[in-house]
Amino acid sequence: MKTKLTLTVDPEVVTSMKRVAGQQGISVSSLFEQWARRACTNERSSISFADLTGCWQSTSAPTDDMDQTRLDALMEKYDS
Repeated sequence: MKTKLTLTVDPEVVTSMKRVAGQQGISVSSLFEQWARRACTNERSSISFADLTGCWQSTSAPTDDMDQTRLDALMEKYDS
């Protein structure tokens, strides 16, 4: 049984995700699920933050210092 998940993301990311999912012939939900499964399994070591930013990188800057702090922490944690 699947569970519904609501995410808040930049509109540019949504557009890119829809494009990538369409190219692969799958739904955005399936695309996210595939990425999440890889990120949560033993393959995690082969997944970097660049896997997301490569095709979904936003051109918008963080809106405040808290966003920048979070972004810096995520990039440090997940960037190879």
